[in-house]
Amino acid sequence: MKEIRDIQRLFELHRGGPFALATLVRTRGSSYRRPGARMLICADGAAAGSLSGGCLEEEVARRALEVMRDGAPLLMNFDTRLRFGCNGSIDIFVEAVREDFLAELAANFSERRSCRLATVFDGTGGLGTRFVGRDTEIQGAAFVQEIEPAIRLLIFGEGPDSVPLRAFAEILGWEIVEVDVPAELPNHADARTAAIVKSHNYGRDFAALCQLLKLDLPYVGLLGPRKRRDQLLNAVLNEGIAIAAEVFAPAGLDLGAETPEELALALVSEIQAKFAGGSAESLRERKAPIHGWNVVRQPAPAPIEACPISAP
Repeated sequence: MKEIRDIQRLFELHRGGPFALATLVRTRGSSYRRPGARMLICADGAAAGSLSGGCLEEEVARRALEVMRDGAPLLMNFDTRLRFGCNGSIDIFVEAVREDFLAELAANFSERRSCRLATVFDGTGGLGTRFVGRDTEIQGAAFVQEIEPAIRLLIFGEGPDSVPLRAFAEILGWEIVEVDVPAELPNHADARTAAIVKSHNYGRDFAALCQLLKLDLPYVGLLGPRKRRDQLLNAVLNEGIAIAAEVFAPAGLDLGAETPEELALALVSEIQAKFAGGSAESLRERKAPIHGWNVVRQPAPAPIEACPISAP
């Protein structure tokens, strides 16, 4: 959810000015981004977020300035077969967006509350993006998306891999919490939390695992060999602690990592795959489409037909 964080930061810098929100609402065939990609555009041309590999954003930003001036939303179509790198077609909905909507979105994201957005892009009325509940009935063609908090990475223990680990996590827009006292670990945990235990001290790692493993975390990574892992987990069980978290030990994908930087990459890649539901296999071997769908409600895409690069 780095995109939402970037949008939040740009909004905070430009409070009081007009904004336009561009949302990728529908795809046909291949596309660089999947539906739900968003970009916020300010009156001075500043923008945050992305909709493609960088080939469409300038044109979308230009049209967004028109939307801000006249207030009328715009559905743009790009046939990416003509001059871009994908073999498909995408629809991008551009709308003027209120400051109170952006403020509520920013508050939800900062306070780690999930929320649901519906972008109605076709119909007889009520076009635009709004917050909706799970049972809200939506009229017209709409893209509905669950906005979740950023991944929070708890790091217990220092080492040469800590600097690149923090750097990779920051690039991805994750929250980074470095914890020195094991008892403080549960204070930062929720369903979007991953933890890495790597103090390289048996007693400290044991104390950290005693706190983390009773939490229902989707990812707890432990550095070190399998024999040490088995000793630690058996010691935790002997304390009467039921292991509720999903344990990854030895932690990290098999990337042939040797240096601290390579190890950090292997750890971050495994965490990303876990939270995004990725297989971590080579895309060369994948038979299914690259992008899975996180669409809650979207009309079935029509076959690709000849269409303009962009249309008002």
